[in-house]
Amino acid sequence: ALDTLAVMSNHTEFRRVYTLLSESKNHFDANINVSVFETNIRIVGGLLAAHLLARRCGVEVEPGWPCNGPLLRMAEDVATRLLPAFDTETGMPFGTVNLRHGVPKGETPITCTAGVGTYIVEFGALSRLTGNLIFEETAMRAMKSLWHSKSTIGLLGNHIDVQTGKWTATDAGIGAGVDSFFEYLVKGSSLLQRPELMHIFKESRSAIEQYLNHDDWYFWVNMKQGGVTMPVFQSLEAFWPGILSLVGDTQSAMKSIHNYHQVWKQYGFLPEFYNVAQGAVSSKREGYPLRPELVESAMYLYRATKDPFLLTVGEDMLKSIEHSTRTNCGYATVRDVRDHALEDRMESFFLAETTKYLYLLFDTDNFIHNSGNTATVLNTPYGECIVEAGGYVFNTEAHPIGKYMK
Repeated sequence: ALDTLAVMSNHTEFRRVYTLLSESKNHFDANINVSVFETNIRIVGGLLAAHLLARRCGVEVEPGWPCNGPLLRMAEDVATRLLPAFDTETGMPFGTVNLRHGVPKGETPITCTAGVGTYIVEFGALSRLTGNLIFEETAMRAMKSLWHSKSTIGLLGNHIDVQTGKWTATDAGIGAGVDSFFEYLVKGSSLLQRPELMHIFKESRSAIEQYLNHDDWYFWVNMKQGGVTMPVFQSLEAFWPGILSLVGDTQSAMKSIHNYHQVWKQYGFLPEFYNVAQGAVSSKREGYPLRPELVESAMYLYRATKDPFLLTVGEDMLKSIEHSTRTNCGYATVRDVRDHALEDRMESFFLAETTKYLYLLFDTDNFIHNSGNTATVLNTPYGECIVEAGGYVFNTEAHPIGKYMK
């Protein structure tokens, strides 16, 4: 939630937490097993974003910033502890790593597609800031190895053996277990100016549109033959219109977001799974854990089109969340969208993502939206550096990584 404070201009609280972090020691020297994927998007991404926003929030940054700083060193430390996961035959990472000892003995080699291909934004930014190329090279090798394993019709499955490169789950989709791989192709290409990533996205999208798209819903299909296996919409898939807007296809994006908004209107929330053929919630997938993907797409699309319908999407979400999920000490996960029963739980992505995207949808003058008309030139020991020039790329946990040039 640290960079959410920056986005909402709560600089006092940002500086307090920044100081707490920068003065503490040995954060990650711990004998614990962690998810490589989650640690990257939440910890590495959160630290990098806060590091890059520190100067704007009034932190007295070190000489050489943005290529120096306590949060940058912490991000490099934890990312270094994730690197042993990538020491496989294919370069694709194990799903779990011990922060002190590397990959746990007996760790399964089966990793989901998103768990393989969601590192280039954070690892690329880290390499560019520190000058240590191993992070960007490691993330690129994993993405290219994954893409090399696609089926003959250009689709990727859901889970893969990172030692052999063999698929162990062959459903192809854009939702759970897959989503952020496609997201990082687009965002990695933009942030790091790597056109080969956009080339992969365009190829993969061609297959997605051919086999998955059914009346602007994206179903799950068999990765080898392309036949539909699950005619469902997953709430995680609502990121897709936002990605289409980033590549300039606002027309296709608007068609899908209209579909997704209708589901929201039907229940007041998006269920985890919605059976399109039946027009109803899928059994045992009735919950809504305050996910951000729908408002994320609305925010991107509104920036691209200024269509007032997208403000309506955000308003509907805001009203539902405020009416049905607010409690005395936070906002609660919806156990069942049909009756709005709640669970005693609030996911961290609600503060990192959902609140931030809602805020940015309505705060049209926020500094995050800087189109590059203003910037700051710094003279550092490493040369001239241009910062705060806009071009923020959000990682998949909504941590804004700002572009900079030196």
